[in-house]
Amino acid sequence: METVLITGASRGIGLELTKQFLDLNYKVISTYRVKPSLALDTLTSNKNLTLIELEVTNEDSISNLSRTLSGITIDILINNAGVIGPEQQSMAEIKQQDWLNTFATNSIAPLMVSHAVLPSIQAASKPRILTISSLMGSINSDSVGMYAYRSSKAAVNKVMKILSVELKDQGIAVCLIHPGWVQTDMGGQQADISVEESATGILEIACNLTMSQSGHFLTWQGNKLDW
Repeated sequence: METVLITGASRGIGLELTKQFLDLNYKVISTYRVKPSLALDTLTSNKNLTLIELEVTNEDSISNLSRTLSGITIDILINNAGVIGPEQQSMAEIKQQDWLNTFATNSIAPLMVSHAVLPSIQAASKPRILTISSLMGSINSDSVGMYAYRSSKAAVNKVMKILSVELKDQGIAVCLIHPGWVQTDMGGQQADISVEESATGILEIACNLTMSQSGHFLTWQGNKLDW
């Protein structure tokens, strides 16, 4: 039985991934910030689910995660925790601290978490690291606005591309996933696809990711995207 670690699992994609992996009889370790949502806490009746408090921008919290998982094999890490950033993100309105806070969660934390649990990932026979990114971070995108969010996703794309090269010789597959425009609190109900559809696609990629796909930026449907 494989074990998957999912960050930011109290709602949205992280919560749905938790449900779907449990349905497939995976052991699931899901993290929450401060307090688990009612929807996540309800799932604890499943003996295969473990909940851990994690603030992904706090070094002490990340160190605690590392200690908690010591000796436990993690087959799949899904860096899902993320923020949309401040409400005002135009060139004229963006504030430096708000921008930095967005980078801390979306760009820096995925690497910090990956490093903290690396011994557990290295113990797996087929280790995989997936990070939820966004097409909004693509350099090829000509859209304007959302400076903090877009740049933070572009940055994490590069961070994880570097990580894929560094871990290649260890046989650890690393990729980034554009989950689609999803009907969540972040995406809004006017979005294109349901959270169930997005999570199903991400799960399929996570279960079947190979080294030939390491370093790729993929849609939730498995299609390769331009950086």
